[in-house]
Amino acid sequence: MIDLSVNLNKIALIRNSREGNYPDVVAHGRTCLDAGANGITVHPRPDQRHIRPGDVRDLAALCAARNVEFNVEGNPFAGATGTYPGLLPLVLETQPQQCTLVPDSNDQLTSDHGFDLTRDGARLEPIIQQLKDAGVRVSLFMDPDKAQITLAKAVGADRIELYTGPFAEAVTQQSSEVERIFAEHCAAAEHALQLGLGVNAGHDLNLINLRRYRNLPGLQEVSIGHALTVDAISMGLSNAVAAYVTCLAGE
Repeated sequence: MIDLSVNLNKIALIRNSREGNYPDVVAHGRTCLDAGANGITVHPRPDQRHIRPGDVRDLAALCAARNVEFNVEGNPFAGATGTYPGLLPLVLETQPQQCTLVPDSNDQLTSDHGFDLTRDGARLEPIIQQLKDAGVRVSLFMDPDKAQITLAKAVGADRIELYTGPFAEAVTQQSSEVERIFAEHCAAAEHALQLGLGVNAGHDLNLINLRRYRNLPGLQEVSIGHALTVDAISMGLSNAVAAYVTCLAGE
């Protein structure tokens, strides 16, 4: 069974376009869980363009009350800025079940590559250890590169999250590269499993490309936000979540 963790960033982005708390991020998180999602993901950034620190705290409480996984993503090197306390202090305060570390800069529109651990591994290692000491599972956002995945194990990660952007783009473009890219991801996943790493995936996954990607060896969890939110416009949020759950089940 592949778990679905719904990323609520786009709900927060819509809310932030106006004053007030409409749409209510926590209420939408509750709807997702009621519809069958296995957990909630957020990716707070220092500019607070979408998820804010208060959302992280409120959603942590929701997930704790429901006994479901809360996954906080973000740049581990992002320090305090204004009312943003920095990723590490926020995660240590809210104690999510999983923290997915992502190498995105403050000015990036979205995450678009995995870690280069030959460059960042030494800086990441003590951060990973601190999170694990606090009881938080650590996943690293990675490209399907076996050498880099070997380093992910070496620096102490529990899981990797494979960056699926190029695969999703190839499917959208009906490219002849789809099978080659998917085979590369399968090899990377099998290598991770051999090392004892868990395998997650995310970025631009949707109801079309998941029909192929759900067959990835050992896939435990996908985090999906953008496409699911878009689908919710026409399907309704509960129906969209249910459709993704059904798709991941192979139905």
